[in-house]
Amino acid sequence: MSTWNPENDVDLLSCSEDEEDVAMKRDYHGREALLFVVDANLQTAGTERLMDALNIIRTAFTSGLLVSDKDLIGLVFANTKHSPLPLEATAIDNIVVPENCAVFLPLRQLNKAIVEHYLEFMGGVELQFAKEYGLAEPDGCGRFDLMIRLCIELLEKCGKKLNNAKIAYITDVNTPHPPSSNAFQAALQKATDLEGKEFEFHVIPMVDDFDYEPFYKEFITLSRAIDIDAFQVPDPHVLREILADRKLKQDFLRRCLGHFSFYIGPNLSMSVQYYNYFQKHNYPKKVQILRRDNNVVRSKRVIMVQQKDEESQEVKHEYQIKATGGWYNCNVGGENLRIGIDKINSVRNLHKPRMMLLGFKHRSSMPEFSYSKPSNFMYPDDRSIIGSKRLFRGLWERCLARDKIAICLFMSKRNSTPRYVALIPVEAPERGQDTSYRSLLCGDGFKIVYLPEAKHIRHIDMCDWNSAGNSASDEGVEFFQKIIKKLRFDYQPNLINDPNLEALQANLLALSLDFTSENTGIENLLDKTQQDSRIEKLLPSYEEIFEQEVEPAKKRPAKSVKEGATASKVAKIDMEQIKSYDFVEELIKNKQIANCTVAQLQSILDEHFGQKLPKSTTKAKLLAKIEELSS
Repeated sequence: MSTWNPENDVDLLSCSEDEEDVAMKRDYHGREALLFVVDANLQTAGTERLMDALNIIRTAFTSGLLVSDKDLIGLVFANTKHSPLPLEATAIDNIVVPENCAVFLPLRQLNKAIVEHYLEFMGGVELQFAKEYGLAEPDGCGRFDLMIRLCIELLEKCGKKLNNAKIAYITDVNTPHPPSSNAFQAALQKATDLEGKEFEFHVIPMVDDFDYEPFYKEFITLSRAIDIDAFQVPDPHVLREILADRKLKQDFLRRCLGHFSFYIGPNLSMSVQYYNYFQKHNYPKKVQILRRDNNVVRSKRVIMVQQKDEESQEVKHEYQIKATGGWYNCNVGGENLRIGIDKINSVRNLHKPRMMLLGFKHRSSMPEFSYSKPSNFMYPDDRSIIGSKRLFRGLWERCLARDKIAICLFMSKRNSTPRYVALIPVEAPERGQDTSYRSLLCGDGFKIVYLPEAKHIRHIDMCDWNSAGNSASDEGVEFFQKIIKKLRFDYQPNLINDPNLEALQANLLALSLDFTSENTGIENLLDKTQQDSRIEKLLPSYEEIFEQEVEPAKKRPAKSVKEGATASKVAKIDMEQIKSYDFVEELIKNKQIANCTVAQLQSILDEHFGQKLPKSTTKAKLLAKIEELSS
């Protein structure tokens, strides 16, 4: 996270502004807005590239619909020949739409109707886009500056207060105008308008060999008010992934868990904030539904105060109060003492969230894994204590240089139990090392590792419960220990989504939009080709240590009756023979009555002895009853 690097920070104390003005809290309220702008030139190389861009937006729409927030999303087509009105035509009555631009969706909060309209549009866009929108004539170049003005106007007149507004321009053209044209200079001048209004502009190339040099490098640096030499060419593939995944917030501020003061020594502290490594997704709240009409049952808590008559105990007066206006009564020394809610809360919240430095240890003293609690991440913040970023940076650099970790006492929130934590300095991965865009979530800073206490430590003797016999030799066991070490990978929790939440979101999309989403789960976590290349080197040793595996012989399938197999067993005594009492009497005399089945014994008792026993009667009781009646 480069925002707290002293190389980029402004010396606040030397500025002309007052220190009180600088220390004022920034207004973090407002909505996030994302305006998609699709270049119609994507259709010149065939509809495949245009469909890829629209599929990215479709993924952003469907995943954004599942996010429990109020972000605004819009869609504009640039460099078009025609400008058809959007579905909600009245939304752009006070907006001037220039030529060669078409507003498909003004900035709106996503809902089911908007997503269904976009999915319906995508159903025939491959054949109808050229007819309905077309391409600007003669060279497919519309006015870039007018398109930027339209985007600014859509953002300003969306009707909501915005905190973070972004324009995502999806194109495959390196420059919107020839460098020597007047339109080229007019487009560059619009970058200052974006910088003044704090609107972010991002180019999303649909080709991997995109060249930023002709136009977009200078335009982006002007819009962000940075030096042109500080511009770093992003990976187009990573940009497309970030744009599609709206379930993952890239804004660290919105994922902040809390702010607290970090006390390093006497009269020395700094302001910091800590985060999760991943955004915590909230499941839908459980509700109760009436059986007769499926309406949601809504409950409301009401606090009523009653005044009763001392003699008759009848309610004389009753009124409702707010939760903050309540109190507690207690009898102390024969007197009634009333304590308000505000005083109770002040007693409960004696200590503010804070962290206190206890000392330093070498990094080797910290175990590799700690399972007591998930780790957090810590960044500095200059909102309440000016200079926290510089002090934080100095502590971080010294810990890295000396390979030290800081041991601290941390109370994350009010009325909580303090925990011993270790602050481990970590560095952001270098550019090109990690191909996953989710690694961008964590930069330079301190990793907060919660140290286990005595109740968290367990000593387990594996021999007590895992005593399975091992037929392999010691050499074979050592060989597979090497295999297991080769198969290890660096676990990063931000690479794994909640499988239960993924399944729930897939079901919601299937029920509401009849849309099937692929859930890869943990499949993308492992690089199977790299794992195979590691194991391939050990295969010759495996063949030397272990004998060749022989597949056990399979059992022959049973023969059918046609192939000469014996038929299934049948009753030895026929039912027709049982109808004769003489035959039954002969069976009883020769003690062969036990060869009859239960059904036959029931028939004998019914026909010859007039007794009908329950069907659940066992065979032994039936035989005993027949012997009793025949004697």
